Amino acid sequence: MQENYLSALKALEKLKDGNKIYLNSKTGSGDVSLEKRLDLSKNGQKPYAVIVSCSDSRVIPEYLFSAGLGELFVVRVAGNVIDNHQLGSIEYAVNRLGCKLIVVLGHTQCGAVGGALKQNAGYLKFITDEISLAIGGETDAVRASILNVKRSVAKIKDALQDIEGLQVSGTLYHTDSGKVDFDI
Repeated sequence: MQENYLSALKALEKLKDGNKIYLNSKTGSGDVSLEKRLDLSKNGQKPYAVIVSCSDSRVIPEYLFSAGLGELFVVRVAGNVIDNHQLGSIEYAVNRLGCKLIVVLGHTQCGAVGGALKQNAGYLKFITDEISLAIGGETDAVRASILNVKRSVAKIKDALQDIEGLQVSGTLYHTDSGKVDFDI
């Protein structure tokens, strides 16, 4: 495993600071330069945090946290649900890349959470059934999103409980304002 340069606490502060920058931005502010691409190609990635995010096109973690190339290891799946595929990706980022912080990023107006409040068929049902386990009888969409994040956080903590120094946090992105609530 490579040693990461940021502790979980410092990584969380960097995400919070990045979200403050994003709130007043009109364009992305992360480094995507040719020099950065060449450096990452030659020296590999060293992300400071893992972000488990919904696939929603309005939720772009690199923008929300004002991060550039190589800074975040992003795992995206509709409804930010956790199964073995997501756990494998997270485990890779922790064990191979040295990430000490995992953030589950839920959001308001989540279509997958909204779908769990209704009946679904097809492959979407795999996602909405998982979300239904998290939300139970909750009918408020924002509260349901928070419960869904908390379930994903719990599943990650349970699966990776033997890894020392790891922090797993839940957050909620507000699609209207751009603000991320930390430690929900």
